[in-house]
Amino acid sequence: MTTDKTKSPVAFIHGLWLHGESWGNWIDLFGGAGYRAAAMSWPGDGATAEGTRRNPSAVGGYGIIEIADHIAKQLQALGRRPIVIGHSFGGLLAQNLLGRGLAAAAIAIDPAPIKGVNELPLSALKSAFPVLGNPFNYSRAVGLTEKQFRFGFTNAVSEEESSELYAKYAIPSPGRPLFQAATALLNPRSANRVNVANTSRGPLLLTAGQADNTVPPVLVKSALRVYSKSSAVTEMKEFLNRGHSLTIDSGWRDVAEYCLTWLMEKGF
Repeated sequence: MTTDKTKSPVAFIHGLWLHGESWGNWIDLFGGAGYRAAAMSWPGDGATAEGTRRNPSAVGGYGIIEIADHIAKQLQALGRRPIVIGHSFGGLLAQNLLGRGLAAAAIAIDPAPIKGVNELPLSALKSAFPVLGNPFNYSRAVGLTEKQFRFGFTNAVSEEESSELYAKYAIPSPGRPLFQAATALLNPRSANRVNVANTSRGPLLLTAGQADNTVPPVLVKSALRVYSKSSAVTEMKEFLNRGHSLTIDSGWRDVAEYCLTWLMEKGF
């Protein structure tokens, strides 16, 4: 595989409950298009999903800022500002890094809410309840049961595919980021703050899955409004009949090719 040295590298950022291995298909697709692409790790991640599952306590206790700074160090090692593509809480982290000027462009796929997104859809609350339902989870790593994963991620695919995705990619994740996002309205310096006023940043694409229970489209549309006062490019795409697993399920290519085309149209 030959990469184009004129292209920005691409850094993929996973969210809660998925391992970096979940970006494998995307890395192959972007690599085939000439990009140098790699998945970033969160603090405590094992080399594989199975390795992380064997040592869940290693990922516990980290918050949004610590995770973003951990990824920022990985971006610096790439040699030039990358394109960052994140899913769920990885989408929030991608916006954090873009707002700090550490990325050339960003795509936030069904991103967790940034500060200023105040809606609380019932399905999002239900998806977060395995963590938020126990205050002791603030400093713990928390995993999802297969039933919980089915509701939060794979409600738009078959039960058979859901079980396969759960077995392949699901990992325990730190509970702290969810508590930080849930209490953002009460904290003027909340950890999910993003520099939405940065007019010199690169372009940002926000995406939503129309059937997503964890990050319903109303949250992504609200994020778009938060950016409305900035002159920097911010766009949104909604994928019909897609749930939160849209980056890893059998329809991943439709989403990935849209993102790839968007980046090329923006000159990357």
